[in-house]
Amino acid sequence: MSRFQDTEITWLGHAAFHLKSPEGTDVLIDPWLDNPSAPDINKDEVSADIIALTHGHFDHMGNTVEIAKRTGATVVGIFEIAQYLGNQGLEDDQTVGMNIGGTAEVDGLKFTMVHAIHSSGIVSDANLVQGGDPAGFVIEMENGYGVYHTGDTELYSDMKLIGEFHNPDMMLVCMGDHFTMGPEKAARSIEWVDPEYSVPMHYGTFPLLTGTPEALKSALPEKYKERVVVADPGEKLT
Repeated sequence: MSRFQDTEITWLGHAAFHLKSPEGTDVLIDPWLDNPSAPDINKDEVSADIIALTHGHFDHMGNTVEIAKRTGATVVGIFEIAQYLGNQGLEDDQTVGMNIGGTAEVDGLKFTMVHAIHSSGIVSDANLVQGGDPAGFVIEMENGYGVYHTGDTELYSDMKLIGEFHNPDMMLVCMGDHFTMGPEKAARSIEWVDPEYSVPMHYGTFPLLTGTPEALKSALPEKYKERVVVADPGEKLT
């Protein structure tokens, strides 16, 4: 039986996800809960023990500050974003600043920061603040189940190494095009990482994001098509 049976994953639209670990830890990834595809939820009641941020753009930082202040969640992100969040009123022990290649353990879960090809500037009071490098995360649950969130990225050959070294079970893969890779390149990344399942994300939120799950599936070899899980916003995958 897949270890996925013990992990609950909910797509919250765009690149936002809620993960509930086998031991009940609530993890939010890139919690922009005001996105146009977001399910009908009360963002003031969303639970979070940990928030993982892939980069500093508004559609990924989203509601991080207010959620972290309300819940006391620990925010994991690249060093520069951790410093920025400290300036937004988060406590010093509430952020875990790290960098690409490193692994941080929080509440029994392991967060490994991996490369992404994108940008990461933070727009703050009409100014552009340095947000460090963009990233993805491989998150290892208490039972070893691995979830790879690509962040926003172009296809790059080192994705093969993510599959080789981390062997993630689930891949949350951007594929909307224009700001990230599109379906054809996303399909190649799935082949290279070779997860048990993959969930397309970062598509359909805006008209510019034209990639579709159907185009992703059509670009995949047959054995990978059935591994694509197309989620509706708010749907729990268990």
